Amino acid sequence: MNYVKSIELKGEYDVIVTGSGSAGSTAAIAAARAGAKTLLIERLPFLGGISTAVLDTFYGYYTPGKKSNKIVGGIADVVVQELKSYNACFERPNTFGAGTGITYHPEYLKIVWENLVLKAGCDILLNAWVQDVMKNGDYIDSLVVATKSGLALYKAKQYVDTTGDADIVYLAGYDFELAGEQEPAQTLTTTFKMVNVDAVSRKALSKEAFHQLMTDAAESGKYNLPRKEGSDHITPVTGMTATIMTRLKSYDVLNGKTVNATNPELLSSAEIRGRQQALEYIRFLQDCVPGYERAQLSTFGVQIGIRETRRIYGEYRLTEADVLAARQFEDQVGLCGAPMEDHHDGADTKWGYLPDGKTVGIPYRTLIPKNTQNMLVAGRCFSASHVAHSSVRSMAQCMAMGEAAGTAAALCVAGDISPVMLDAAMLRQQLLRHGAIIDEP
Repeated sequence: MNYVKSIELKGEYDVIVTGSGSAGSTAAIAAARAGAKTLLIERLPFLGGISTAVLDTFYGYYTPGKKSNKIVGGIADVVVQELKSYNACFERPNTFGAGTGITYHPEYLKIVWENLVLKAGCDILLNAWVQDVMKNGDYIDSLVVATKSGLALYKAKQYVDTTGDADIVYLAGYDFELAGEQEPAQTLTTTFKMVNVDAVSRKALSKEAFHQLMTDAAESGKYNLPRKEGSDHITPVTGMTATIMTRLKSYDVLNGKTVNATNPELLSSAEIRGRQQALEYIRFLQDCVPGYERAQLSTFGVQIGIRETRRIYGEYRLTEADVLAARQFEDQVGLCGAPMEDHHDGADTKWGYLPDGKTVGIPYRTLIPKNTQNMLVAGRCFSASHVAHSSVRSMAQCMAMGEAAGTAAALCVAGDISPVMLDAAMLRQQLLRHGAIIDEP
């Protein structure tokens, strides 16, 4: 017998944020701090998304080049301050000249995100997947969320999609670009950490010598190493290193249709193949690299690292020309000085740098999906071309976008207006009041 089970309304909010990564947690903090009754929904059993499940370094706080300018503030600063209170982070230069990074202990960052979100007055729902979107025209009415108790409805006046994959945009039927359809999508990376590493011996080997060892090992035929210029770095834990080495193609054409890491079959296969590929890099490190003679695998990333899947079509679309020209905008809500970093399918990575010490502005309009009434996005699904996105997707910029989107959502609730109607000058004033950096010095 077929039947339809009614779905119970479990909560009504001013703002619902979906996805708790560096953009989502920041958006939830900003919205709740501004007085909006806010719910943060996360599919994992902890907050942080990529920042705690995959990576351990924030990039984008500083510009690369001759002078290191700090260009991100606000909530992003509070996050670092809290990590410092646990002695759980330090600054270090990027291997490829992308500017100073802030390497942290992901387990402590989980606690930091939770404490800051709860302190702001935001509710948290973990282990929850958004399954569908209930709409009334272009207006989102509620979300259908899968929980351990079954399906439940959660309703809000404004929604912020910080899933990284634009899941809410997709489920709601709004327009987006699927990575791989127009230009080759960036690759996937399974991260892993090693312990019992002799840091002194490893540090004595230069980047160039390390990459040469990797190339020689691959060309010997004894190791299957698709990427020849991967990196490793020290962590807050003595004798532990973290890596960005593996490389898996993130899109394919199945039955004449382009799919990427939002495709469940492709993603499942990539997760499995990524761990298998990581074992090859581990074997290479142990056999060939000074300092790794006694090293052992500690952990894989909780999930594979995804750089791009869906990107919205917003009220403005950031372009490669904008980034290269270091363009500034009247409605910008953040800055980015990071280089364009294209992890394409191949042995190397393509880099494109802004003029020394300069930044590109992040327009508020890139956070507003076209033809929507009550939603915003923040993070790597914002409105940008493939190449521009490869610069502005750094986690510090995701935090800046998140603070802007969460603040905007709260202001829209207070004014009973849609995001596209919000005065960007009012939003900018609110961000500046809380220490955000939104204009070039």
